[in-house]
Amino acid sequence: QVQLEESGGGLVQAGGSLRLSCAASGRTFNSYALGWFRQAPGKEREFVAAISRSGGTTSYADSVKGRFTISRDNAKNTVYLQMNNLKPEDTAVYFCAAGLQFIATATNKYIYWGQGTQVTVSS
Repeated sequence: QVQLEESGGGLVQAGGSLRLSCAASGRTFNSYALGWFRQAPGKEREFVAAISRSGGTTSYADSVKGRFTISRDNAKNTVYLQMNNLKPEDTAVYFCAAGLQFIATATNKYIYWGQGTQVTVSS
């Protein structure tokens, strides 16, 4: 069992930056691949970024490539999402998730989910 809790969301102007954190409970954090997803009002939850168990491999949605960076610290049981050059279309609730499949982009490949943190980007 893994419990995930996101933090770091907020209101930022376009062009600004935020860093999201997701802290995990449990002693098997490094057994899981991790992902970030987001969901805007009226839209389906979509893939943002994923990172392998070791942190050596990452994957990004085309819409965030070059602006967002996913990383993890297995000693701290935490995964991060550094978001730079934010755009109004990045506004959404951001969720972290843990799963067993290597660099999965589909929501149904993840087992555990956090409650989400709101990111709002003003123009």
